[in-house]
Amino acid sequence: MFDPTVFDNLKVAMENTVYDLDNLDSRIDITQRIDRLEMSVMSREFAVQFRLREHPSVTAEIQLKADLNNLAAEILEIKDQVPGCVLLLSFYMEIREIESQCSRIENILAEIWKPDLRPVQTLSQIYGEKTSIYQNRIELRFSRQINEDQMEDIPELLEHILLTLMELNKV
Repeated sequence: MFDPTVFDNLKVAMENTVYDLDNLDSRIDITQRIDRLEMSVMSREFAVQFRLREHPSVTAEIQLKADLNNLAAEILEIKDQVPGCVLLLSFYMEIREIESQCSRIENILAEIWKPDLRPVQTLSQIYGEKTSIYQNRIELRFSRQINEDQMEDIPELLEHILLTLMELNKV
């Protein structure tokens, strides 16, 4: 009999909560879903991207990752190792005024998330195009892994993401 890992259980809980926001609550539109097993390094990755139905200009992405060490710690029941997953949140949006908008974005994330690690904003532009629009990828990393103990926090996590989407749409 297959015994689901911490990764599998978190993935299903996260996926169900996100799909309920799309199908039942009609608050978001899911734009992409990734479920990957990387056999060369025995890692797992799940990601889902979505945006607010009423304000589609900013996209959010939730990403769960488990590497070989995490999977082995659980499957082999290695003592003194707590199996878990890395959680990464990303937001994607266009900006025009780098200094003012990036500063406002950082303040919004600090106010909503109070993160341990500073958010990373990566700006890109297509070389050769005469435009003043930049693509901003905003990454919010966490200083610790998550596991099944945080399963009950998933609805609150999603509400924070929705609030962040609402605020980023005002930037």
